[in-house]
Amino acid sequence: MSDIPDLAAAQKVLAAQPFSNLVGARLVSFGEGEATLELDIRDDLRQQYGFLHGGVLGYAADNALTFAAGAATHSRLITSGFTIDYLRPAEGVLLRAQARVVRAGRTRVVCRCDLSTVDDGGTESLCAVAQGTIAVLGSSEQPQQPQQPQQPE
Repeated sequence: MSDIPDLAAAQKVLAAQPFSNLVGARLVSFGEGEATLELDIRDDLRQQYGFLHGGVLGYAADNALTFAAGAATHSRLITSGFTIDYLRPAEGVLLRAQARVVRAGRTRVVCRCDLSTVDDGGTESLCAVAQGTIAVLGSSEQPQQPQQPQQPE
């Protein structure tokens, strides 16, 4: 059996994230250092002016960046940090976060993400861009060891 994760395996990882389920995120592509995450824009995800909340855009960028890194490294990963620039208010019916690896190193992976909204007619509008650094925790084949809280001495 190949240790290279596929879309179905990546979708199971996403489904195990309670917050991703809350916002209704879907992983629609995954592989070769790229990943695309989508979610439907709902009224309960909007801010006071009716635009998609910036926190939802940040969530989508964060997850897409990390999944893109996973598609390149096949490792256990965690976001080390990311920046996001909001270019225009996010309006439409769908949010699409398309991320790709810029450089994959042994311990860090740098990725970029374009966030676009899609309207009823299918027109896509770029609304934000993000760049992030993803930390490599270890091979996806290594068992996860839960962290034990340290006792004060």
